[in-house]
Parts: sequence; C-alpha cells; structure tokens
Amino acid sequence: MGIIDDLKIQYRTGGITLKVIFWNIGIFLVSLIFFFQFKLGFFIYPDWISLSSNPLVAVIHPWTLLSYGFLHATFWHLLFNMMVLNFAGRLFTTYFTDKQFLGLYLLSTVFAGLIFVLSFYVLGGQSVIVGASGAIMAILVAATTYQPLLNVRLFLFGNVKLWYITGVILLLDLMQIRLDNTGGHIAHLAGAFLGFGYIKLLQNGTDLSKIVTTILNFFVNLFKPGKAVPFKKVHKNYTTPPLKTISKIITKDKNQQQIDEILDKIGRSGYDSLTKQEKEFLFKAGK
Repeated sequence: MGIIDDLKIQYRTGGITLKVIFWNIGIFLVSLIFFFQFKLGFFIYPDWISLSSNPLVAVIHPWTLLSYGFLHATFWHLLFNMMVLNFAGRLFTTYFTDKQFLGLYLLSTVFAGLIFVLSFYVLGGQSVIVGASGAIMAILVAATTYQPLLNVRLFLFGNVKLWYITGVILLLDLMQIRLDNTGGHIAHLAGAFLGFGYIKLLQNGTDLSKIVTTILNFFVNLFKPGKAVPFKKVHKNYTTPPLKTISKIITKDKNQQQIDEILDKIGRSGYDSLTKQEKEFLFKAGK
C-alpha cells in the first residue's frame, strides 16, 4: 500500500478533526503552487483570498472572511496551528458531535475575520491576515469552558489542568497584542470569545453551529436529485382484478364441494333420499 492510499484511509476514518487538518494542508500546498510569493520570510497571498483590514476590499471579496482561515504565512505557522488543532479538536469531539465541531470552526473563522476588519477600521490601521488560529482558539476555549478541570498530560510537566494551558495561551495573546502581529492576536481573542459564548449558549439550549449546518444542508439538498414520483395509474389498474379472480375461484370450489357431497349421498342412499333443495341445486348445476 502506497503513501497516497494510506492517506486516503486516514482521511476516511480519521474523524472531522483530521479532515479539517487535511483541508488546511491541502489548501496551503495548492495555494503555494498558484499564488507563490515569498517576501521577508512570509508567503504573500493576493487580496482576493487573504483577508484585508480594508472594509471596502472585504466587501468586494466577502468569501475572504472564510478563505483566509485556510491559508498560512509560513510552514511553521501551519505546523504549529495544526498541532494545536489536533489537540483541541480531539478534546472537543470527545464531548460534542462532528457537526458541532465543523459549525463552530467555520462560524468562528468568519467571526474572527469580522472582528479583525472592524478593529483595524476603528484603529485606522491597514493589515492583511491569514491563518486558522481564530477558529482553533474557538475550539480550544469551547472545550476548556466545558471541561476546565480536565487533566492533560504534558511532556516534562506531567498532569496539568486544561484551563491552565488555555489561560497561558490567552495571556500571551493579550501581552503581545501591541507588540507584533496585532491582527493575528485580535483574531485569536475573537475566536476565544466565540468559543466561550458558544458553550454558554449551548448550555442554555441554543446551538450556534446549527446556523452553519442549515446553510450546508441547503446547498447539499439544492444539488441533490429529487426522488422519482411513482405513476399512480399503475397501482389503480392492478388493484381490483385480482380480488375478482379470487372471488370466482372460491365460489367455484364451494359449488363443486356441494355437488360432490350430493353425489356421495346418492351413492349411499339413492336419489330419493335427497331433499327438495338438493334436487333443485343438482338440477341447476347440471345445466
């Protein structure tokens, strides 16, 4: 079995977290082939697939609110994000469904992108953002909000409470928000906020991931071929005749049985032993 076949099996059986990791890696590799530009140690993408902080550009290219989340600035950026996604995704799907994972992932990608654009508009700055960090933080914070005291075993540290790990990551984002990659840190915190809010709303009976599920189901059903409607006349034509045939057979069997009984009586006691009704029945049957 080759590497490609092995990857196909892993994709089919690995669950939604692994599928999303495959999507990120695949889109990253494809984007390098078609949009490869390298500047100052970063991969540069055109503004119609990366997310610009310029509201006008974002409005002209609304799909960038989603596409930016599957692009990464460097190989190490991709690697670190996928490691955290694998960790957070496995925790999340321990308690929630694949549909909830995908719904929250896509919803938080869009939400983090919107907050990034609005923040830079208010601050008066210009920037471009790529990366899945906002969605990953939403997944991680959602799992932490649901099970904050869960023990996680870390290399060199032993068992650590989940909320300690998430808290340190959030604290680092807050500390670095004015130093470098301001847009990235804003997206991280926005995703974290949505992840926290998602669990709180879910505990009150509102599942935000159903927004995404409803949209996806709409497009799936839109292109799904409709079921063929049976031709009603076929059923009508074949309903009555079999009942009539059965009725005739039953009547014929009863008449023959009565004739046989009368003939047996004649054989035992003679014709004179028949009643008037039996003689009339035998006369009519002989016509």
